[in-house]
Amino acid sequence: MTSIDVVTRHRSRSSLEKNDNNDDAWSLLFRPPPNETEEEKRERLIQQQEALRISREIDESILESKKTWEKKKKAIKVLLLGQAESGKSTMLRNFQMAFNPSYFEGERSVWRTIIQLNLIGSVKKLLTILDEELDLQSARSPKSASNYASTSSAPPPPPPVEQGPLTDYHRRIRLRLLPLLSMETNLTRQLLPENFDPSRVPELCVRAGSAWKSVLQRVTGSGQNSDQDPDNPRPSGHRRPNTVDARNKDDPTLVLAASCADIVSLWQDAAVKQVLDQRGIRMEDQPGFFLDDTARVATADYEPTEDDIVRARLRTFGVEEHRFVTDNGSEWYIYDVGGSRNMRPQWVPYFDDVQSIIFLAPLAFNQTLDEDRNVNRLEDSILLWKDVCRNPLMARAHIILFLNKMDILDKTLAAGIQVKTYVPSYGSAPNDVPHVTKYFKDKFKAYHKRLSPKPRSFFCHETSAIDTQATQAVLVGVREGILRNHLEKLNVI
Repeated sequence: MTSIDVVTRHRSRSSLEKNDNNDDAWSLLFRPPPNETEEEKRERLIQQQEALRISREIDESILESKKTWEKKKKAIKVLLLGQAESGKSTMLRNFQMAFNPSYFEGERSVWRTIIQLNLIGSVKKLLTILDEELDLQSARSPKSASNYASTSSAPPPPPPVEQGPLTDYHRRIRLRLLPLLSMETNLTRQLLPENFDPSRVPELCVRAGSAWKSVLQRVTGSGQNSDQDPDNPRPSGHRRPNTVDARNKDDPTLVLAASCADIVSLWQDAAVKQVLDQRGIRMEDQPGFFLDDTARVATADYEPTEDDIVRARLRTFGVEEHRFVTDNGSEWYIYDVGGSRNMRPQWVPYFDDVQSIIFLAPLAFNQTLDEDRNVNRLEDSILLWKDVCRNPLMARAHIILFLNKMDILDKTLAAGIQVKTYVPSYGSAPNDVPHVTKYFKDKFKAYHKRLSPKPRSFFCHETSAIDTQATQAVLVGVREGILRNHLEKLNVI
């Protein structure tokens, strides 16, 4: 045997010993210690079984997550974009009703409370306006004749013919409605995200997710009698009590029902209408408006209709993901993201993973942003549209423009408000819906063509999201277009 054979054999033996040591590394973890007692052995085996169980659960979880991710990659993902109050959440509810009609069946009690809070919010705004007017009237009131005589020998001047439209009658109604506002503040405080002050938040808002629904059900006892065992369903035909006491003072249904007559009287009052007209305020155009429906909504047995749910206003903070399966079996994910300026950076993570974008742009040429009264709403929408069109992450996305809230545009123009006052470039073109719509549609189309990283089709629809039948008819066509575009990218068609 040569020296080379000895070296080779020696190295082979060393390699085998090294591999054996590696193979034994894991077994060392489970090797019983010397002098192990039966009790220690039993405890060691239990720990080993628990460790193996946890390991298997982790492996299964990873595998399940991978399957879910692979499945989700094949789903249709749609991003709803637009500034705050552009109608994104309302459009989402239209999607859900059009393609999953039973979606809201189990949530009607929750939406009843939201709608009631919308109504109370309108009453709150109305009372704030009346408070301001009453203060102005008090400031304009002349001194009494006796006070004037004590400081002057001249005869007192005649009082003005009219000091203001509001009277003590309106003050009395205001006092009777104060409990309603107190209840609204308490309930809103529990729904708001942490560190939000209800007095500084102009409207009802919640954090994205479904936790707020549980809060409403817990606080208001939605769907069950507060005096009843929660495990026992409410018997058929059960009606809420008709009076408000300490036990149900936070139930908006009962508090509203008790205030119904005062709310109707206040809203229909001629002096109140006069104050609103003088200030140029149209509460009918504000989101979540239900004052015209007070006699129906402010009752103990009120149940919201689908139209009510669509019209309800609920501002969300954060990003909401909604999944549903259409009647043809296709799986959809729709992302609803907050549209206020400070929330727009949250949009970016979703840009490179969506097939389609629905961009909502109300033609609110005479309105400003709530977060910045110096910024015109329509101008902000156009700037946002330009950013979306030029973004390289969305170069392959199917972008669909919804010129939303056409009903409000119609009312605005019918009131004689001139577009050229706010948009000088509109010039002397006719101040009617067809011409105004075409003018702005052409603007959006031009930016889409000029700024898109590569050529893509321009799609535009004129919508009023609170008109559920018309909007859902539009969405059927939009769905088919999105689905066809998705299948083309998958090379299926």
